[in-house]
Amino acid sequence: MGAGDAFVEPVWERFPLITSNSYARRWIQSCASLGLAKNTVAAYMYAMEGFLSFARERSLDLRSTSQEAIAQYVGELRTQPRRLGASATRIDSGGLLSNATLQQRLTAVRLFFEFLVDEGLVRNNPVSRGRNTSSSRSGARSEQSLVQRFHKLPWIPTEEQWTALLAVVRDESRRNRCMLALAYDAALRREELCELRSSDLDPAHRLLRIRAETTKGRRERVVPYSDTSGQLLRDYLVQRRGLAKDRQALFLSESPRNQGAPITLWTWSKVIRSIALRANAPSFSTHTLRHLCLTDLARSGWQLHEIAKFAGHQSLETTRRSVDRGHRQASH
Repeated sequence: MGAGDAFVEPVWERFPLITSNSYARRWIQSCASLGLAKNTVAAYMYAMEGFLSFARERSLDLRSTSQEAIAQYVGELRTQPRRLGASATRIDSGGLLSNATLQQRLTAVRLFFEFLVDEGLVRNNPVSRGRNTSSSRSGARSEQSLVQRFHKLPWIPTEEQWTALLAVVRDESRRNRCMLALAYDAALRREELCELRSSDLDPAHRLLRIRAETTKGRRERVVPYSDTSGQLLRDYLVQRRGLAKDRQALFLSESPRNQGAPITLWTWSKVIRSIALRANAPSFSTHTLRHLCLTDLARSGWQLHEIAKFAGHQSLETTRRSVDRGHRQASH
């Protein structure tokens, strides 16, 4: 783990099947000990709890799980309904698990069996990265994923949608306007924004330190913000003095019930959802401003590798997908 990382003990009582399975518990424990992000560990636990439920229903022995059993598991995943709230509007997967969720569930199971192989508990991993298929023309063999991967282009608001969003944002609190401005200026992910600390600010040079433990790639970066965001930040800090129960967290809850506590990811998601619905732009999300910033950087002439470094991307392909939608939209 890095110097800034802290070990987070998994919440075992929420996952009884993992807790009662020594292999699964040891694997999750190793993931946490290696310093994986707590959201990643939580996602792996949800995936493993589901797989263990599948295995229990079919009386499967994990040590002798076959590829056929994994195929049955994938088939069952494809029929599982998505758990969405009553106000959900996404219909891309027809009410079933999204492609990204399928990939995530299968990845967790594959990594678990890799752990069992490394520990000498099983000989082969039944969840291969792909399955061999032959070409009808050349006879050559290639890898085809068990679940075909789809990459959705990020949503970028039109001029009309952006105008509507700005009109709604004008009536938001100082905190929310400041957070929205910084999310755009610094292309921040939700976790990076909500977990900013006062000590991460460098107001003299208008810079933000994004700590490694809050990032997806576990790499620290320093990013600038605009003079407009600086003014919003100064206004918010004046208000924050009356809320500051927590001296470390930059953005604090304004709710009477949790006033002064660090803002949660869930609270910020609800703020964004409320803005999206009032602006009649339901696709607006906590990630939209990050994509919009990266798109604008590409439009202004930044090179792909420069944008990748600014965004904290480990892969240029990720950066390319982030800005591709903006290029297509600008060409119409």
